[in-house]
Amino acid sequence: MKLTMSYLTKYRVAAIAALVMMLIELAVELSQPLLISKIIDQGIRQQDNAVVWLWGGVLVGSAAVAFLAGILSSFFASHVSQGFAFDLRDKLYEKVQSFTYEVFSRFPTSSLITRLTGDVTQLQDTIFMGLRFMTRIPLVVIGSVLMALVVHVKLGLLLAVTLPFLVFFMIWLMRRASALFSTVQSRLDDVNGVIQENLTGIRLIRVFVRMGHEIGRFASFSGTLMRSTVKALRLTETSTPFIMIIVNAGILAVLWFGRIEISTGDATLGETVAVINYSLRTMGALSALSWIMVSFSRARASSARIGEVLAASEGPGELTGGNGLVPVQEEGGVRPSLSKGTDRERAGSNAAALEGKVEFRQVSFSYPGSDIKVLEDISFTVQPGQRVAIMGATGSGKSSLITLIPRLYECGSGVIRVDGKNHTEMDIQTLRHSIGYVPQEVLLFTGSIRENIAWGNEQATDADIEQAAAAAQIHQTVAALPEGYDTKLGQRGVNLSGGQKQRLTIARALVRKPAILILDDSTSALDAVTEGRLLAELKKLSCTTFLITQKISSTASADLILLLDEGRLIAQGTHDRLMEESALYRKIYESQSGGVQHVQSTH
Repeated sequence: MKLTMSYLTKYRVAAIAALVMMLIELAVELSQPLLISKIIDQGIRQQDNAVVWLWGGVLVGSAAVAFLAGILSSFFASHVSQGFAFDLRDKLYEKVQSFTYEVFSRFPTSSLITRLTGDVTQLQDTIFMGLRFMTRIPLVVIGSVLMALVVHVKLGLLLAVTLPFLVFFMIWLMRRASALFSTVQSRLDDVNGVIQENLTGIRLIRVFVRMGHEIGRFASFSGTLMRSTVKALRLTETSTPFIMIIVNAGILAVLWFGRIEISTGDATLGETVAVINYSLRTMGALSALSWIMVSFSRARASSARIGEVLAASEGPGELTGGNGLVPVQEEGGVRPSLSKGTDRERAGSNAAALEGKVEFRQVSFSYPGSDIKVLEDISFTVQPGQRVAIMGATGSGKSSLITLIPRLYECGSGVIRVDGKNHTEMDIQTLRHSIGYVPQEVLLFTGSIRENIAWGNEQATDADIEQAAAAAQIHQTVAALPEGYDTKLGQRGVNLSGGQKQRLTIARALVRKPAILILDDSTSALDAVTEGRLLAELKKLSCTTFLITQKISSTASADLILLLDEGRLIAQGTHDRLMEESALYRKIYESQSGGVQHVQSTH
């Protein structure tokens, strides 16, 4: 909680102002029963109207001061809580953007969404209530008891003896409730996860007629959330009757002994009324305690969850990259957060652009938390401008191999060199700004086609965008649309076909004018003719291209073919060489020969 609350430092002046205004309001309220006792004893009982008007006027004036102080306290408290939430949410989002894939695997997407929204909002509300009410309630209780002692010591002691019981009970309640509400937040993560999966896969659910199953699954998770919430609320709500029993017992004791003190002349009517008034104020403050306990317990749980995100490591080079910039890990390359300035400003001089030579030397790799080697002893060299085709069965390590180039993961052993330099020693921003990456899973953003392509390079001109689209074989399709490049795309490009979405993501990578282009099985939805045109356009580019594919037609003209099997590089070379030396490659060729009658090598 200390880490999270450190974001309040920026607003300490406003927070202090809110507390000062609250204290003025509280001081006035605590003085009112004392003023009432004077009106009773010195005015009404003595039939002195001048005293009644004097202290009555003071009472009205003090109420006006308390009203103004309350308004100002709310204003400053709102400023602090809203500003705190904005800064914390902004920092959390920036932090998430800096995560490596290893760290991402520790936080489900649904959990991150809950933490950036619900948990931050919970802290925001708690801070506002803390400045307005949470701090006020204990002060009201303590102040009322002290003022009761000032008015009449014996009667005040009857109220004071109830405090130790309440303090110990509240400490126990806070600890127990915090653990329960932590469970509630975890159950909320599960519910959000089910909702996210359902909305993402709605087409598949309907095609397989699994709506009933999904409704039942959601009801199961929602029911678990409900039971956890009820258990937590039951604990906090049942605390109110217990608190009221103790406070009411104190009030009854004050009434009983107050009558005796009045009859013996040891206490006046005004003093007894004042002590009873302070007792009622104490009860009123404590009656809201269960609500405060719920908020504070939830805030502790939310703060711990947010702290986990803020304390998570980013991984080597993710945050600074040599220039103190924060990258955004996305497909089409990794670009820094837009809040940090333009891509051109962040990337620095383009004079440091890469040529595109890539070398793997005895590289092995295992995913974080696993001892299973996904890649083992991989070695090859790719010269600038060459096209590399990577083939292999499912699970052979093809995608894992290419993710090591932009350092989405770090290799376990061995060395990867880019332009002759160990890429772990390179500025990660320079490295990634020189890479165009198209992953297996197509992802488009809500917005226009122009905006989606320009996402790869925000400095791209209209001519650059059209040139990239033409190379990706999507320009004519886009031009035929009524609004052309200004056509709006639905969420995740829902109004496009699979092949159209693939070509747009390729255009997004090409508009970067990368030195290294990575296509992770990104032509699977293209027909043979379109794919052939695309590969012909890619051959005209000067960039080094890595193409994961299962099609012999795509590998035949490659400068280098890497054949993987169970994480090992079992063969490498041109099409002609592998046809002579690799039995597995010949087997793949023969299995596709029905659709490829003649494959002509360019070598």
